Amino acid sequence: MLGKNMEVNGSVTKFEAFGFRKAPVFGVGVSVLTMDQAVAAIIDAATKRGSVAVSALAVHGLMTAVQDPDMRLAVEQIDIVTPDGQPIRWALNLLHGVGLAERVSGPYLMRHLCARAGAEGIPIYLFGSTEETCAKLAERLQETYPGLIIADIQPDRFREATPEEDEADVRRMNKSGAGLIFVGRGCPRQEKWVAAHRGRVNAAMIAVGAAFDFVAGSITHAPAWMQRAGLEWLWRVSSEPRRLWKRYLTTNTAFLARLAMALLRLRNAGTGRG
Repeated sequence: MLGKNMEVNGSVTKFEAFGFRKAPVFGVGVSVLTMDQAVAAIIDAATKRGSVAVSALAVHGLMTAVQDPDMRLAVEQIDIVTPDGQPIRWALNLLHGVGLAERVSGPYLMRHLCARAGAEGIPIYLFGSTEETCAKLAERLQETYPGLIIADIQPDRFREATPEEDEADVRRMNKSGAGLIFVGRGCPRQEKWVAAHRGRVNAAMIAVGAAFDFVAGSITHAPAWMQRAGLEWLWRVSSEPRRLWKRYLTTNTAFLARLAMALLRLRNAGTGRG
């Protein structure tokens, strides 16, 4: 592994190898960094075959970590936790005054990394989702990024691997020569997987969730203005209402309530931004 987390001022952590601090949002550490910084750090790890865990954490993932101790532990062990959703970026800015001007979302992070990997000859590995989605994704990636090497494709089993299967997976990934392993297993399974495989898989493992479907073209992005306004969730709900309405209703409401309480505590304490 490339480094370890350390406490800074009791509330903010810094990953020593990358120099990015983590600031807590409702007790869950989120990395303070831009897209360019995330891409540069991950590509550096990939070229060195460093065992690094990354997650693009949206509101749903953050609130899952707030409520699920196992998920929180996994997120604490992940080296880079990018602010995927605009609301998380806003929370970082409001609670910590970090001045982030952009979010670092999974689909766009995946695209940027694949562009660099294609240009620099870094093989990638696709792990997760369905066989059909993986096939579409691989085709789209190689059309878009000439020279991109896809070392291997491994669709999800949609269950946890046995110890024997897990050992075989690790051997397969390490033998592939991939420097980047994109993990699209859904939250919280993907975060728990990348955290558990730090030090075992010799690559940068990036949990990107629905990025497989976005980049493959199975799901369309919200218009840019909706993304900037933090309304991407509304676009998603309108596209898949039966599956997503309850998730966004409960998680978004809980997120806003916690953010309001956190801001109120800061104001009442008179401490300013921490």
